[in-house]
Amino acid sequence: MTESRIKRLATTLMDATTDKDPLVQEQIYNALCYLGESEPEEILNACDEYLRQHDKLAYPHRVIILKAMETVVKNNIALLDKSTAKVVIFLASNEMTKSKEVIRDWQQAASNVLVAVGQRFINKVMEEVLTKFQPGILPHYFVMQTFANLSVSNVFGMVPFLNSILGTMLPMLGMAKQDHMKSVFCYALQHFSESIQEYLANLDKAPDPTVRKDTFSNEIFSAYEVLFNSWLQHREAKLRLAVVEAMGPMSYLMPGEKLEEQLPKLIPGILALYKKHTEAFYISKSLCQILEASVNIGSRSLDVQLDSLLGTLHPQICAPADPSIPLTVKNHTEVLRCFTVLACSFPDRVLAFLLPKLESSNERTRVGTLLIMRQIINSAPSQMEIKKPFILSSMKLPLQDSNNKVKRAVVQVISAMAHHGYLEQPGGEAMMEFLVRQCALPSDAPKKQPPDADDLTSDSVQSISVNTLFLLSTTVDRMSNVLWPYLLEFVTPIQFTNALTPLCKSLMYLAVKKQEEGENASLIRYDLNANLPSPYALTTRLLVVSSQPYVGDCRGAAALRLLTVLHYSVHPALDQLWSKQVPLLVEHIEENTERSLSQKEWEEKLLLFLQETLAAVSDNTWICHFVTEMCRQLNSYNGFPLEKNFLYKCIGTTLGACASKDLVQKQLQELLETARYHEEAEREGLASCFGICAINHLEETLAKLEDFVRSDVFKKSVGLFSIFKDRSDNEVEKIKSTLILCYGYVAMYAPKELVLSRIEADILKNVFQYFNTKVLGIKVETKDLTLKLCLIRSICMISQAIYNGVKCGDFIFSRKAELVAQMVEFIKAEPLEAMRTPVRQRAMITCTYLVILEPHLSDPDRTELIDTCLASVLALPPLEPVKEREENGGDALHREMLYGDTISALKDLLKSLLQRNLTPHGLQDMFAHLGPWIKSNKEHERQRAVEVSAALLEFYLSKLNVSTVIPFYNLGVLTALFSPRCSDSLASVRQHAVDCVYCLLYIQLCYEGFARDHRDEMVEGLKALKKGLEEPDFTVLFHTCNNIAMVIGKRVPPDQLMSLLLAMFEGLADPDRNCSRAATVMINSLLKERGGVLQEKVPDIMSIIHSKLEEVDEEHIRKAAQQTVYILASQHKSVVVSSLLGSSLPFDSHTCAMWRSLATEPTLTSQILEQLLEKVNRDVPYKESKCFLLGSGSERIATPLPLAATCALYEIMSAPESGAAVLGLYPPLFVTLLLRVSCTVGVQLPKNLQSRERRSSSHGQAPRSLHPCSCAVETLKAMLARGGSEEVARAVSSAGGWELMASPERHHDGIAVLASAMARHAGPRLPLIVKNLIPTLSSVFDSQRITTTAFFAELLSSNVVNDLILLETMMDNMTGRQKDACMLVRMLALRGLGNIASGSPEKVRKHGAKLLASMVNGMDDKDDPHNLVALEAMSSLSKLLDHLEERDIQSMLLHIAIRIRPFFDSEQPDLRQSSIVLFGNLTKFSEGNCEVFFEQILNGLVTLLLHLQDPKPEVVKACKFALRMCGPNMGCEGLCDMFLNHLREDRSLHYGEFMNNVCKHLMQSYPEMLNRLILTNLFYFKSNWVDIRAAAPMFIGFLVLHVDEDHCQQVDLDQLISALNLLLKDPVPAVRVKVAETLGRLVRIL
Repeated sequence: MTESRIKRLATTLMDATTDKDPLVQEQIYNALCYLGESEPEEILNACDEYLRQHDKLAYPHRVIILKAMETVVKNNIALLDKSTAKVVIFLASNEMTKSKEVIRDWQQAASNVLVAVGQRFINKVMEEVLTKFQPGILPHYFVMQTFANLSVSNVFGMVPFLNSILGTMLPMLGMAKQDHMKSVFCYALQHFSESIQEYLANLDKAPDPTVRKDTFSNEIFSAYEVLFNSWLQHREAKLRLAVVEAMGPMSYLMPGEKLEEQLPKLIPGILALYKKHTEAFYISKSLCQILEASVNIGSRSLDVQLDSLLGTLHPQICAPADPSIPLTVKNHTEVLRCFTVLACSFPDRVLAFLLPKLESSNERTRVGTLLIMRQIINSAPSQMEIKKPFILSSMKLPLQDSNNKVKRAVVQVISAMAHHGYLEQPGGEAMMEFLVRQCALPSDAPKKQPPDADDLTSDSVQSISVNTLFLLSTTVDRMSNVLWPYLLEFVTPIQFTNALTPLCKSLMYLAVKKQEEGENASLIRYDLNANLPSPYALTTRLLVVSSQPYVGDCRGAAALRLLTVLHYSVHPALDQLWSKQVPLLVEHIEENTERSLSQKEWEEKLLLFLQETLAAVSDNTWICHFVTEMCRQLNSYNGFPLEKNFLYKCIGTTLGACASKDLVQKQLQELLETARYHEEAEREGLASCFGICAINHLEETLAKLEDFVRSDVFKKSVGLFSIFKDRSDNEVEKIKSTLILCYGYVAMYAPKELVLSRIEADILKNVFQYFNTKVLGIKVETKDLTLKLCLIRSICMISQAIYNGVKCGDFIFSRKAELVAQMVEFIKAEPLEAMRTPVRQRAMITCTYLVILEPHLSDPDRTELIDTCLASVLALPPLEPVKEREENGGDALHREMLYGDTISALKDLLKSLLQRNLTPHGLQDMFAHLGPWIKSNKEHERQRAVEVSAALLEFYLSKLNVSTVIPFYNLGVLTALFSPRCSDSLASVRQHAVDCVYCLLYIQLCYEGFARDHRDEMVEGLKALKKGLEEPDFTVLFHTCNNIAMVIGKRVPPDQLMSLLLAMFEGLADPDRNCSRAATVMINSLLKERGGVLQEKVPDIMSIIHSKLEEVDEEHIRKAAQQTVYILASQHKSVVVSSLLGSSLPFDSHTCAMWRSLATEPTLTSQILEQLLEKVNRDVPYKESKCFLLGSGSERIATPLPLAATCALYEIMSAPESGAAVLGLYPPLFVTLLLRVSCTVGVQLPKNLQSRERRSSSHGQAPRSLHPCSCAVETLKAMLARGGSEEVARAVSSAGGWELMASPERHHDGIAVLASAMARHAGPRLPLIVKNLIPTLSSVFDSQRITTTAFFAELLSSNVVNDLILLETMMDNMTGRQKDACMLVRMLALRGLGNIASGSPEKVRKHGAKLLASMVNGMDDKDDPHNLVALEAMSSLSKLLDHLEERDIQSMLLHIAIRIRPFFDSEQPDLRQSSIVLFGNLTKFSEGNCEVFFEQILNGLVTLLLHLQDPKPEVVKACKFALRMCGPNMGCEGLCDMFLNHLREDRSLHYGEFMNNVCKHLMQSYPEMLNRLILTNLFYFKSNWVDIRAAAPMFIGFLVLHVDEDHCQQVDLDQLISALNLLLKDPVPAVRVKVAETLGRLVRIL
């Protein structure tokens, strides 16, 4: 019986193989395999029987069954008995050969079954398959393929059969006419040959060790003849490839003499295929095997074939391999193996062929040849040993190749040569020089290449060369003597600059290695290496390149480290100094980055290191050689301006240390004669060289400068009749510029005690002689920018030199005024529309130093200097916006930096001028110049002026030293100048203005006698106010300006108050509107703070502002109008209210402002609010108006008076001052407005107001909507905010409550949000509100009953109603609403009663019976077509259950459980959720009726578990809860733990794994329930929800998986299999997959 059921299951699954869905097919295959794991033999027999009986079953379905059979056989091969194996073998053999046509998938599957069985039963398989392999009859295609695969999978079992198979097969080769048969014969021969080779290679493990190669040789050769002579010539490409693949392994087994005999034909035959096939890998692989076989037999025929072999193989390598096509890469590898085989046998011939190819014009040929060279150098070292000189000499041409791919290949060849000793031979140095040249290639980003360019970038050549050089230096021991000291030759030539870092690293490594070997003293043997650079050259070079330490992959550190290692060779005296100093320099480089390193500081460190080096050497002859070498290297650095500039400084430093005056003069003369004056860096370098040299050789330096001007060289340059006049003029200006700069540097560096006496007599005289040219006796000023800038800088340096040197005695600078005037002229000449040059900045810096010197400037000169500088800088156009700056890149960044430097120079100059007159008068004078700029109507001018002012005032305060208390007479005027700017439209102006006021007040305190470090608390408060000025929000600015005014008011002396106020009033006309507003704020604040000086003028001021109200919408005018309205209202409140209510709706902005003014005084405001409430309540909220166009329908139209009064309430309560009055009237205001909202939902405006609102909104006049409901909601919001309940309004807003209130469908939800917020944030207000609301429960308006019921229902969810002793009253009112005509009221009443559970749980027990009765009545509500009342009753009962008496519930428990059970599968998600949650809650009360309720749990268990796959997340959540609650009542601890752990709300659920474990526990605890659980699941086979339909069979499958054998009988298997069979036809593949899986598992209960 069992067997028939397993067969039935297997048959059901096999019937389903016709399913077209791939996933279902996959699951059927898995299920069959699962059955096979349990009962392999039965299933294999069942499959056999099924396939035999269903002879017409299409082959795709047969394939699934055969694949399952293969898997079962593979996994259970050790368990199969012979009889089953025979059955399987026979079936597979028949399936494989049933069709004479080749049907690949089907026959392959059958063949695979045979191969799987053949792992153990090879003899049985062969016995069967050989019956299909008869002599003289062409076998089936898959018979041969099966033989081939068996030979691979079971070598030892199969090889003994191969001799007879080959014997039978050979005659068949001639019979094969079809290509596929020929291919399979080739496939078989290939695998037979490979198997034989493996067998022979492992004879020690083989069953028959007597087997020899010659056992098969003749048969293999016979087969070869057919393949080569006949099939290889076939036109079908696939067949030719199959032949080639076979011939490679076959060649190893052919008799040696036969192979030798065949080679003259075989090799050309194989080579010819390259032309016919684009895919060459199989040809190359086979060819390599043939070549290896030929070499193994010592073939002599290869010699003749060599040329054609080389000629054919070479192009294979020259064609580049595509990494994205793996076979092309493999082909390259095979071809290179061929070359290795050939090179080992014929080294001379191979080289004679390859080396001339290096001269080819074709780039690919050259690259391919080099790749082969690398291969044979590495793989045939012994054969190539004597060929080294020949190979090296042949590399000369590739070394000159400019192609990057060739270069890369050469580098790889050099690497191979280094490992095999080539570079130690003559000619090796040329290879190393090539490698270094590649390291020196520029490594910057290459130019963009077209998309089809396959050339490698020079960057990749450079990087591979750098890596190669380092590896050769550090890992190839034999290279040490080749590279050291030879690599030093490349350090000094400029063309190898880019290679310096790798060179220095390699040399450093090699030198350290030599030192470790004890060669310190003789590290560099100049006697043996004449071409090496001298110690002076090396030191100069390494020091100069270190000046730019991060260039070229951080060459500075590498160069300095090499310098340390070479110290003994440079000079023996340097050991101690360099050992200490160089590591510190290297550390400085490594601690910084290119961005953080100060170039000036770094150069100073290097120059100090140079000075210390010169001092340590202390040998004049050595220093003279050193400086001569430095000068010799200068021209090398043309094109390297930064390095050349530093070299000049090094020369200056070294000349300074040189004791030979003659040499100093000679070298200075040479420098002047050879300098490239047209380059800025060169001019700077030469000048700094002269300056540094002048420290020790002032006389010689000045003399040489004068001599040069008189020399022939200079005169020749400035000859009057030069043919190239334009060029000559330019050149002359540059020479003059340099000489002027030299004088400046000499003045700055030279000893002050020596240079001061020479400044006017020598230095300035010569400077101006070069600057001013005379033509016919008239002075002509140059227009050359370079000359100008050099003059300005030179004068600046001269001024600094005088300033720093006056300690040596008083110095009156007689030419000061002349020089200042010259600078002013330069500044005036600069264009005002843009800043293109640094002339302004440099000239102002120069003036900064000049004005400090004696004598004083005259007043006119001072005024002209200040006005010129201010106009030249402040009036410049603003910088481009950030976005444009980013687009313009470097130019914009340069302009921005230049602008910043120029502003700084202006500030320093003005501070320098102010320093000369540090008095209130001097300050007033300075701001007389700045004042117009501070009030400019151009933002950028104001911004710059106020920034400069802040800097000046801060400077004045820092330098102020008051010895006697004197009045700061201009405090008021200056304060009035800056304080309104605290609200300027520009944030930066606002910030700087506060700083100005801050400084002014502290200056005043200093003049009052306080110490400069005294800190005043109020003035310090100004700093804190700056934060409020960052954002342009005027309310923040207003508040901050008011606070600033309060500080000013408290600190301004009484005698300056009037001048301050008068100046402030002038500020009302400020072009910046923000500043005029700030002036009014500050005036008002000052008046409040300091008394009512203008108190009698207040009515006049208000009158003026009121008359402007219609014209100007300014804040200070509106304030005055509100004051007026307040005065009127305090006298005639009723008239004011009536007239304002009579204003046309919607109120315009002026009317609104007037309403808000009535909120000023609490008593008055309360009276007005009461009047308005009375207007709202007195009239009906709306009137019904019939719509004739819509038949009998009607619409509600709002009445005007309550609408106007509501708008008025809003305006008054929106004013902050109304707070006290609103608090006093909180309950009536809240209730009136809540009911107003209720009555206006869905109410329309009158027609006349609709059109007026549209007009006003189109003109932008209406401040807010006039729609009745929106208006009421906004007013209620305003009332809450003003009544101290901002939290309520905020909470309602964040929950979207206001929008819900205005929605006719969701109004009650909005009211619930409001009630919840009131309970949380306004509890003490509720008793009076509830008292006022209770009467409305009997209102004639449904809307008001709904609103009040919704409000009470939500309040009941809060404990506050219990605390306020409102619970009983409200509960009674809710119970009374259960018979209300409105269904929504009934539903809300039930919700309220349920909410008592969360609001006052301790009261539920007391009123339990009453509440329970209400809920049960709700579930039985007859007038409830959509079950909404029942839904509410279930939800509420769930909440109440925890708090009810058990006896109250137990009497109704069963009734409720049975009543809610149908809702579990309801189409409405809400009903499913609520009923399931309630069921979960009911389980708490099941103790008394344990058995009865346990039955209910079992009834619902399957439903709950399946609904974990419910499409609605909220239902899934409810099921998780219910199951967690049911767990403890099920008497199974494991199940209970699972529900608690896996069904947590926050945890995702792996449903299949979970159900597997659930079923395991169910079957352990309740095995007798199996049939009942299965039957319940069968019910869900027809569910509408796909996931549940899929879950039900899976549930059954897991139950079956875990049930004990003892309980299997209770299942009606026939019914179950029939149901599953039916479900197997479900339209959804996912369902069918689960059914197939379960069918496989049924094997457990058969």
